[in-house]
Amino acid sequence: MIISASRRTDIPAYYPDWFCNRIREGFVCVRNPMNFHQVSRISLSPDVVDAIVFWTKNPRPLMSRLEELRAYPFYFQFTLTPYGKDVEPGVPSKNDVILPAFQELSHKIGPERVIWRYDPILFTDRYTMNYHITFFSQLARRLEGYTRKCIISFVDLYRNTQANMNGLGFAALTEKEIIELARRLADIAGKHHLVLETCAEQIDLEPYGIAHGHCIASEHQRQ
Repeated sequence: MIISASRRTDIPAYYPDWFCNRIREGFVCVRNPMNFHQVSRISLSPDVVDAIVFWTKNPRPLMSRLEELRAYPFYFQFTLTPYGKDVEPGVPSKNDVILPAFQELSHKIGPERVIWRYDPILFTDRYTMNYHITFFSQLARRLEGYTRKCIISFVDLYRNTQANMNGLGFAALTEKEIIELARRLADIAGKHHLVLETCAEQIDLEPYGIAHGHCIASEHQRQ
């Protein structure tokens, strides 16, 4: 059993104390988001948990407590994007907090256990193709040696996503733009010794050196 902690909210950033309490207690109760009255009790015993996957934009609040997780294989899906407060108002300074946290986490647990997520990719009047190319290059340079893999995806326009885009000057990406940006990002990633993969993308980018990846890769489950 793989514990995904969590794609609903940023547990490492906001609920590290709660999570470590649940580890000590040995179970967690999870409410079905589609059925408020359905609650499942999930064992967190090391005997049944194959791995824990942390999804975060800021792991620092959990990083001092990693020793409490020594009984479990775990790794981090670390989202680090070039967006400002207009898109990510709750994320601390990328330069002063998040990038140093990424590097420190990599030192603690190893670069193969910190997966960089550059997603979702979106275009606005501010966040243009050239903007993404420039900042992806800067981030890749600073993360070289601190991670082995980068996962990209392009924004999907769900109802709540569209509502959040209001006022940002959002522009839908054409297939031509996706291919051109992906090709440029793959070239940059290669120069910094990064494997580039997509997550849940229908478009085939393998001709540009970008494989179809998995949100939770099997090789990490054994670490």
